[in-house]
Amino acid sequence: MKAIVAGAGIAGLVAARQLGLAGWEVEVLEKSPAPRPDGYMMDFFGPGVEASERIGLYPRLAAVAYHVEAVEYVDAGLRPTARLDYDQFARLAGEKVLSLLRPDMERAALAALEDVPSGRVRVRYGVRVCGAWADEHGAGVAVDASAVPPPGADLLIGADGVHSEVRAHVFGREKDYLRPLGMRAAAFIVADPGLNARFANRFLLTDTLDRMAGLYSLRTDEVAAFLVYRDANRAQGDGQPQSTRERLRREFAGLGDAVDRLLELCPEHPYDDVVAQIVMPAWHKGRAILIGDACGAVSLLAGQGGSLAIAGAALLGDLLGPVDSPSGIAPAMAEFERRWRPVVEEAQAAGRRAAASFLPTNRTQRLLRRWIIRGTHLPGIDRLVARQIVGRIAK
Repeated sequence: MKAIVAGAGIAGLVAARQLGLAGWEVEVLEKSPAPRPDGYMMDFFGPGVEASERIGLYPRLAAVAYHVEAVEYVDAGLRPTARLDYDQFARLAGEKVLSLLRPDMERAALAALEDVPSGRVRVRYGVRVCGAWADEHGAGVAVDASAVPPPGADLLIGADGVHSEVRAHVFGREKDYLRPLGMRAAAFIVADPGLNARFANRFLLTDTLDRMAGLYSLRTDEVAAFLVYRDANRAQGDGQPQSTRERLRREFAGLGDAVDRLLELCPEHPYDDVVAQIVMPAWHKGRAILIGDACGAVSLLAGQGGSLAIAGAALLGDLLGPVDSPSGIAPAMAEFERRWRPVVEEAQAAGRRAAASFLPTNRTQRLLRRWIIRGTHLPGIDRLVARQIVGRIAK
């Protein structure tokens, strides 16, 4: 059995590994020239923890995890206004929580391909998918002129993110499935030993209205920045054309010397994209199936993207791995969607709740957030926070 996977992100690499271990031949196509170096910190908890333990990926993730003592909301002088200890957060989220940089998760998933017998999984970087097809007899892709197209396959897996090319060509236009949440998010990494020392072992969030900057130190002398801001009327244009860096400097001016320094060092082309979910009536069509953000993005505000990527890809591998003839693919894809869709929809609901309060618009909303964070040690309040975090009431 042969599969093509579009996208060498977390979901795509885990799916390729699991199918390869089951005996499939898999070709992974990734438009980036190499594993992506930039990204934001994420808290890894929920279904991905159990799945990564089951498939043997958890030790690789734990080896690259960061030690974070607390999440602190701070004023312009970096003085705390509210604090959530990470031990408390871990209890609310289900005990096991790893703080992971997204590129580190991706590299761990890539390294785990070493577990697959040689020759079964091939990863090709710098190959952009520019067309795709799938019917009841097979599937395939077209790639840009600079690359050699792979032959047709028994299965096509679209794991190419929110702006999926596979989805666009097989399932329809992005605008039919993209659900913006009214915000944009940016992320970048800069080298500054002074700032690195100031943020050690803490994840700092600015306690501000309509915008928020997240700051945290990495293992070297680097600092990672995570910026979220309102996306009011962005689609209609905002006056004079600006580079992403110029827009971020304008949006986040005046948040204190630490943020000003990060903006000064901001690279020319940082990650910057709409905060959105993907909502679809069906995730598979013909011999093509979508996984991860391509079919069920929960938004980075839900905090479970990496966890869901691993758990969903592992489940897909469980169901498709044993299939030894093309006739078994459609039933396996249908069973995957039947079992996985409720999990994704619950996480998406949590993401929408988080979006409603993530960026306070007035001082009253900001004060309420401070009270909730400060009250997480109290019975009742802790369950409210847990529901916002994980999409369910913690038991």
